[in-house]
Amino acid sequence: MTSKQSPADEPRVRSIKTLDGPFRGATQAVFTRDHELIQQWADKRQATPATGEATSSGPAAASKVNDGGAGIRFNFPGVGAFRPISWNEWFENFDHHACAFVYDSDMSRPLNSRYRIVKADDWKDLLS
Repeated sequence: MTSKQSPADEPRVRSIKTLDGPFRGATQAVFTRDHELIQQWADKRQATPATGEATSSGPAAASKVNDGGAGIRFNFPGVGAFRPISWNEWFENFDHHACAFVYDSDMSRPLNSRYRIVKADDWKDLLS
């Protein structure tokens, strides 16, 4: 698997069957491990890769991170609570922790930024 591809046996995007928690009310929540799609989602929102944990590139942020154990998040314009990191470091953590990116793809709202980083296996039963 290259840094911008998902495994061949995984579809690029999968829909979620049930929408509880942070995605309640979403018209469509999307589940993906595709690096290019995640980076496009972030770029559209001017979100930059970040971490809340200590890594070889720097110390931990003061903010608590709820991300399936990967220590990765995004900083958005005007809200930079986490330490910026490179896309390479972000995706290394994402893949190492077998995470998936789940986001609300409701196009009726301007650039909805609701997302979660989850352990992919923890959500497999919710996929349609």
